[in-house]
Amino acid sequence: MSNLKYKMLVLDLDDTLLTDDHKISPENELALQKAQEAGVYVVLASGRPTPAMMKYAEQLDLKKYGSFLISYNGAIITDMSTGETLFEQTLTKEEVHDLHDFSLDHKVDIITYIDGTIVSEKESEYIDVEIGLTQMPHRIVPSFKEAVHTNMVKCIMLEEPTYLKGVAEQLKREKQDKSVSISKPFFLEVTPKGIDKAASIGRLAQRLEIKQEEIVAVGNAGNDLTMVEYAGLGVWVDNVDPALRDRADVIVSSNNDHGVSEVVYKYLLC
Repeated sequence: MSNLKYKMLVLDLDDTLLTDDHKISPENELALQKAQEAGVYVVLASGRPTPAMMKYAEQLDLKKYGSFLISYNGAIITDMSTGETLFEQTLTKEEVHDLHDFSLDHKVDIITYIDGTIVSEKESEYIDVEIGLTQMPHRIVPSFKEAVHTNMVKCIMLEEPTYLKGVAEQLKREKQDKSVSISKPFFLEVTPKGIDKAASIGRLAQRLEIKQEEIVAVGNAGNDLTMVEYAGLGVWVDNVDPALRDRADVIVSSNNDHGVSEVVYKYLLC
């Protein structure tokens, strides 16, 4: 472990570690097993809810290697060896209700997560994408506000990408006490201020006594930007949002061409 320049590898899931059909390629899986055997912490960091990350954590044996999950864009950190929640920060009920009002005013859909289900007031093609990604049940409720009667980890607003970009800018202006990021072109993620992937990587690194310069982070989208800029080595896969392309240290092959394995062999196990 002491001979390794990098001691933690943090990976976004969708469109980064996972191929377009939401799988970890055999090439990536083998590389990550080798990295863990060499003593590198492999940490999965996603906007996904924790339950929607578990099968990938199990596939990579993160429990065996004592690693961690960062879910909901940094709002929850889970210790895979014990199942313990190490950190959690949520939006208040009132904040979620306020975000629902904003979504109505700006004509976008909104979802949150309650008791292992995706909750919204209606169906949409973009909500269907989230259902497909997470494999979580979808519950349509007559009143979003009545359904949300306690704190929530995050909300997502969903709409056509070009329109949603404008909504994102308005949301950032109006709700400066929130963290706002686009994870997919049609997903606008909202968490409490100060909650993002980088902040929770920092919390985890401090716990493990790993220095910032000993961390590699790999992503592809706006909600990965903080961690890619935070890490000692920030990496985009080649299918990165073009507007972000110059914001990382290096670019590797795409998610469908095993870019993560390239990171492991080129920068960690070299």
